[in-house]
Amino acid sequence: MLRGGFTQERQTILLIGPNEPSFWEYFRNSSEYKDSLPDPMDRWSKRVIGEIASDFNSKAVYPSDGPPYAPFYTWAVLSKNAFVSPLKLLVHEDVGLMISYRGALILEQSIELPVTSEKSPCEACNEPCLSACPADALNQASYDTDACKSYLGASTGQDTCFKRGCLVRISCPLSPKNGRYEDQTKFHMKAFLKL
Repeated sequence: MLRGGFTQERQTILLIGPNEPSFWEYFRNSSEYKDSLPDPMDRWSKRVIGEIASDFNSKAVYPSDGPPYAPFYTWAVLSKNAFVSPLKLLVHEDVGLMISYRGALILEQSIELPVTSEKSPCEACNEPCLSACPADALNQASYDTDACKSYLGASTGQDTCFKRGCLVRISCPLSPKNGRYEDQTKFHMKAFLKL
């Protein structure tokens, strides 16, 4: 699903992200999900987005390719569909902190893009994300991934973030309408923990 785009120097960059929650069923029925090989979601994304790129005579770029890595964070902000949240995570005008990008298409032409709000949803928010992390791993100054992983490995973390998703990300008022299934959340948490 198109999650943003922008034009620069006669190129258009289109950011592609999942259409939650229906995306998960498509992925679960894929050969990549079922074959038990490493990185099934990255491989699925590359196959599906690669086919779209071929159909539109464009170049596909993926956040998992690198180093060097494509500047997806910068691209998202340039799209004016996503903004820097108080925690420095991206917040999207439609899906909040649940935004993720599976790839991008680079077209060698300028195209007209949908109008964006150009206004961060955080401007009208009481910012529950600032106090939502039970591990105190995520704050305005930093993200302590070791503290996050330690919390996820403990029984309390297993019962909260591991099953339901990152409490910071789901605390965003825009996130509930873009929820994930429990098995999808576990899939992502296992990938994060490299299990």
